[in-house]
Amino acid sequence: MAKIQIPRGTQDIMPGTVELWHYIEAKARDLCRRFNYQEIRTPLFENTELFQRGVGETTDIVEKEMYSVSNPRSDDTLTLRPEGTAGVVRSYVENKLYGSPNQPVKMYYLGPMFRHERPQAGRYRQFVQFGAEAIGSSDPAIDAEVISLAMRLYEELGLSGLSVELNSVGTIEDRANHRHHLLAHLNGVRDQLCPDCQSRIDRNPLRVLDCKNETCQSLTKDAPSILEYLSEESAAHFEAVKAYLTALGIRYTVNPRMVRGLDYYTQTAFEIKMAEIGAVETLCGGGRYNGLVAELGGDDMPGIGFALSIERLLLALEKQGINLPVAIGVDCFVAIQTPEAKTTAFRLVDRLRSAGVAAELDYLDRKMKAQLKQADRLSARFTVIIGESELANGSAVLKEMATGEQQEYKLEELPGELVKRLKS
Repeated sequence: MAKIQIPRGTQDIMPGTVELWHYIEAKARDLCRRFNYQEIRTPLFENTELFQRGVGETTDIVEKEMYSVSNPRSDDTLTLRPEGTAGVVRSYVENKLYGSPNQPVKMYYLGPMFRHERPQAGRYRQFVQFGAEAIGSSDPAIDAEVISLAMRLYEELGLSGLSVELNSVGTIEDRANHRHHLLAHLNGVRDQLCPDCQSRIDRNPLRVLDCKNETCQSLTKDAPSILEYLSEESAAHFEAVKAYLTALGIRYTVNPRMVRGLDYYTQTAFEIKMAEIGAVETLCGGGRYNGLVAELGGDDMPGIGFALSIERLLLALEKQGINLPVAIGVDCFVAIQTPEAKTTAFRLVDRLRSAGVAAELDYLDRKMKAQLKQADRLSARFTVIIGESELANGSAVLKEMATGEQQEYKLEELPGELVKRLKS
């Protein structure tokens, strides 16, 4: 019978590796605590209309990448979430968080997303995103705060050589003023653009500038920049964001071609990049979405956020040779020299675990030498040995593996002694 294999574009995160995830997740949660962002958990699937309206029907996500199924009991379709912002904003509206006394509402999420795209280095069909959203303020300072939160995570994990690319895609009115001039340029080269860009010209011409096709990039390199058509308000907002980033010591470059791949962005858009991480250069992306709350049925509230892939983050750490200080193994292994000591050892392990000690014992009836080898494999800091004489005396030998030092203790004293030594 053929083996059933894991679906393409997914991965098993195994013991020995999952501890890295735990470390990064704990760091992200602690950062959000310091920045006063609270966790929100939304469903893994939503009504498809949420992403059609929230992300945009002309985006690659909606047109090509969503996993959607028909609801057998209605005419609706359900979609595995391809990104986190739309679900967070839907929840913000549905739960009337605009009425919360704590404004702006600052939330973060951490969980799996799903996109049907070609798997490559750092890119999976099921992937984990960490993201943060701040809804209810148009203050450019909070734009800089959101960018600094993402940068701080990378920096505290040890990454270096990061760059922030920044742009303003303006308001809907700014883009309308820009659209006429952009269309004049794009229509002049329409026949030479890729099929996707030819389609985008009529539906969302700004996204042609986001195309990764080298021919399209060359044909549009002289296209009119959105920065030339910003209103005074949008231009002032963009200048203030840059000033706040400078105040935080965050270096950035302005990239007028960067528009991001989602239709909901307004004004500030940004990406955090690191060179040479395989097929993926962008680690993180985000921006403002001032019209999204209203689009999803709420009051017209401004918002800004970012999302980053944990898989890409791990790849970046690997590329820079950064080893996270992850503890793997146990504090103590309890070994027995006689089968009669098994019950005593079993009770002792339970008492150690209750005292907060990570403890293990042999379940394969190994000889003493093999048990000590297992203690080494588990990176045990201490080994407790119970033989015939120790069993008779109600005691055990405590051995510190790094020094080889041994000392005998009464069984009732061992949990306290181990906790003391582990703390020191």
